[in-house]
Amino acid sequence: MPTQTSSMDQPEQNQYININGHLLDLNKPRVMGILNVTPDSFYSASRYMSEEGILNRVEQLVDAGVDLLDVGACSTRPGIRLVSEEEELRRLQLALHLIRKRWPDIPISVDTFRSNVVRSVYDAFGFILVNDISGGDMDPHMFETVAELHLPYVLTHIQGTPEVMQQNPVYQDLIKEVCVFFSQRLERLRALGVNDVILDPGFGFGKTLDHNYELLRRLSDFRLFDLPILVGLSRKSMIYHALSLSPDQSLNGTSALNMYALSHGANILRVHDVREAKECVTLHQLLQT
Repeated sequence: MPTQTSSMDQPEQNQYININGHLLDLNKPRVMGILNVTPDSFYSASRYMSEEGILNRVEQLVDAGVDLLDVGACSTRPGIRLVSEEEELRRLQLALHLIRKRWPDIPISVDTFRSNVVRSVYDAFGFILVNDISGGDMDPHMFETVAELHLPYVLTHIQGTPEVMQQNPVYQDLIKEVCVFFSQRLERLRALGVNDVILDPGFGFGKTLDHNYELLRRLSDFRLFDLPILVGLSRKSMIYHALSLSPDQSLNGTSALNMYALSHGANILRVHDVREAKECVTLHQLLQT
């Protein structure tokens, strides 16, 4: 069982991820910008459905210095009714066509738990990073698909499914159970030959507010896997509920927690607000010199 440590107690690690033959250096933290091509994501200002809206949003992210784009077309906020695979793919095809045409070289992550969506997007648009909020649990073919296509994969911890995950999440030992979850799935992925894996503790995916803060306090424990760590805290309920605010008012809280995450081992920040996250990275880097 891991014990609580700070990032300064951990040995130095060299972290890279293979993006279509190019090694993305994660020793300097990177910022993943969120593009939601959905009408129902929890943060209303992040929703973009029209061609003009998508292009304007991506241009904002690129101008702010985004390192990776995370494109999602099926909202997985708590209690949501999931859209069909066909609708998710239709939305993705529109957005990715526009992005690839104007920004052909920008690394793209696709936020999906469906292996057929991964395969269809790969066939149409080429290499992607797969950001699967279900840890492979919502599609039995996801791991095999990622392995066959040689794609990097974000392995996220979740308890339950988006429809029910926040109804009554219970853990006997949160950190131990998340570590066991990761260990079991990493064994399967490695047996299939998947080596480019990023871990996401899954803030808000089957966790109470207290669970989320325990995960964040213990974030450096997950460095025992010697894999990059992605943290997605941006404007989530663990911030706005704690501060009695709305998602629209949660940028300052997001930046505060992102800075904490960086100091405890986060390699990638998944955010709505790229410029502010890049500022956190810059200041964090100065503190390391």
